[in-house]
Amino acid sequence: MEAGKASSTNTRSTEFITKSLLAGGVAGMFSKTTVAPLDRVKILLQAHNRHYKQHGVFSGLVKIVKFENLWALYKGNGAQMVRIFPYAATQFTSYEVYKPIIGNLMGQHHFSKFLSGSAAGITAVLLTYPLDTIRARLAFQITGEHKYSGITHTAITMFKEEGGSRALYRGFTPTVLGMIPYAGLSFYCFEGLKYCCMKHIPQWTCEPCPINSGGLVLKLSAKLLCGGFAGAIAQSFAYPFDVTRRRMQLAQMTPDKHRWRELGMFGTLTQIYKQEGIAYGLYRGMSINYLRAIPMVAVSFTTYELMKQMLKLDTGIKIE
Repeated sequence: MEAGKASSTNTRSTEFITKSLLAGGVAGMFSKTTVAPLDRVKILLQAHNRHYKQHGVFSGLVKIVKFENLWALYKGNGAQMVRIFPYAATQFTSYEVYKPIIGNLMGQHHFSKFLSGSAAGITAVLLTYPLDTIRARLAFQITGEHKYSGITHTAITMFKEEGGSRALYRGFTPTVLGMIPYAGLSFYCFEGLKYCCMKHIPQWTCEPCPINSGGLVLKLSAKLLCGGFAGAIAQSFAYPFDVTRRRMQLAQMTPDKHRWRELGMFGTLTQIYKQEGIAYGLYRGMSINYLRAIPMVAVSFTTYELMKQMLKLDTGIKIE
C-alpha cells in the first residue's frame, strides 16, 4: 500500500515538473520575442556600439531598419530562443520547487518568496549563461561587419581565441549579483500583487476557477498589470549589474574596451562610473529597459499563468 502511494506521489510530482517546465519555457519564448527589437537596441546602447551610441531608443530602432533591414531587429533572437526556453523553464519550475521548501523553513514568511525567486534565477543562470553571452555577441554585430556566423561558430571562436570556457562565462558574477534582486523582486512583487488583487479587489480583478486554491484566477488584464509592475520594480534595482555584464561580455568586440576584459566585475563597474557617471553609464539605456522590461515580465508571468491553467495546474493563492 505504502509503495503504491509513493509511486502515485512520484508520478504526480514528475507530471507537475514536466508541465511546469513546458509552461515556463513557452512563457519565456513569448516574452522575449515580444521585446526582441528593444532588446537589440538596448545591447547596442549599453555597449556603446559606434554606429548607435549617439542614438536614443526610437531613433535607434529606425536606424536599424534603414541601415540594415527589418529582420535585423531580431538579430540574435535565434540564439535567444535556444537559451530562453531552458532558462525560463528552469527558473519557473525551480521557483515552484523552492517556494514550499524555503517557505516551510521560514514559517511561510513573505520574504521566502523573494529568496525562492532569487534562488530560481541563479539556478537558471548557472545552466544557460554561455548562450546569453553568444546571443549578445550576435546581437551586437552590424550588417557588413560580421565576425560570427551563428551560434556554433560564435562559441567555437570565443573558446579558441579568448581563453576557453572562461570567455563564455565573462560577466557571470555581475549577472548573479543582479539576478538576486531582479528575480527575487520579480516573483515577490508579482505574488504580492496577485495576493492583494485576490484578497481586496476580486470583483474587479478575478474570475471563478474551481480547480484553484481560493476558487479564483486573475483576469488577463490583472495578470498583465501585476507582471508589468513587478518588472518595473525589479529592473530599477538590478539594472547597473546588467550594464556591467554586457560591457564584460562585449569588451572583445569594442577596440577601445579590450583592456576591460581583465578588469573583473568591480573594476568594470568602477570604470563605467568614473568615465560615464550614473545616468549616462550605469543607467544608460534605462528608458528602453523600462519599455522592454515592463511588457516582457508582464507577458512572461501572464503566459506562464495561462499555460498553467491550460495544463490544469493550480494558479491560485490561499487567502487568509
